[in-house]
Amino acid sequence: MTVSGKKLFEPTIPGPDPNTRTPRLRLPAQACDCHAHIFGPQDRYGYDPNRSYTPPDASLEEYLALLDTLGIERGVLVQPSVYGTDNAAMLDGLERTRARLRGVAVIEPDIAHSELERMHDLGIRGCRLNLYYEHGNVDDLAPALAERIAAFGWHLQFYLRPHDLPRLEKTLLRLPTDIVIDHLGQAPVAEGVEADAFQSLHRLVRNGRCWIKLSAPMRMSAQKFPYRDVTPFIHALVDTKPDRTLWGSDWPHPRVGNAMPNDGDLVDLLGEWIPDEAVRNQILVDNPARLYGF
Repeated sequence: MTVSGKKLFEPTIPGPDPNTRTPRLRLPAQACDCHAHIFGPQDRYGYDPNRSYTPPDASLEEYLALLDTLGIERGVLVQPSVYGTDNAAMLDGLERTRARLRGVAVIEPDIAHSELERMHDLGIRGCRLNLYYEHGNVDDLAPALAERIAAFGWHLQFYLRPHDLPRLEKTLLRLPTDIVIDHLGQAPVAEGVEADAFQSLHRLVRNGRCWIKLSAPMRMSAQKFPYRDVTPFIHALVDTKPDRTLWGSDWPHPRVGNAMPNDGDLVDLLGEWIPDEAVRNQILVDNPARLYGF
């Protein structure tokens, strides 16, 4: 299909559940969804030709409507791999919603300082390295990126394979920035909380410079919702460092391996995962405010 002379591609993955259920759990004022993506419109923001999937459009307007339904005031957009280092879609979205949203970009180490300044002014607060699908040399790339972003107070965010964590642990701790691990570190649930991969993640979080996102349990679970096999990992992390724990929806759930979740159900899981309201509020409000500068 071609629109205005631009070739459009058919989606290769499904979109999110469009019938978002209003959660039973009432979230606190200034609660934050710390992990979401926006896609499209494709006729304006073209995809990287080397991408591994093509998503359906999932617009900024749809995401803001989702937040309203869920009772969430703030959000963090994370640059998805399909755009490579072209952050235009996210930056345009941030420019339109400066008070409500922040962002995590994907950049090259040689990016101009003036562009970093512009990104910071628009609300970028971190840089993401996707080591799950893109196997770069983290020992070279992470320090180079950290050196560029440290002056802005940004963090380095990692999406990685869990069994790479023990090998990378010392490298991550040497970085001059805070680090954030996506999606519970993709902990291998079948191996249990005593597995080397999860214990490495546990040590990183316990160290105090690593933040962990309680997001996308369906990506690691071998079960259907409510993903009971993930609960012990949630409890182990929250009990260790509630002040370094974040929550994210992962909307619109690209390349999810399990059944597509309803985002209202994901919010209600927080009541089971974190029954202590004070701790839950810390994770939803206080921690994001500190990390993303709301």
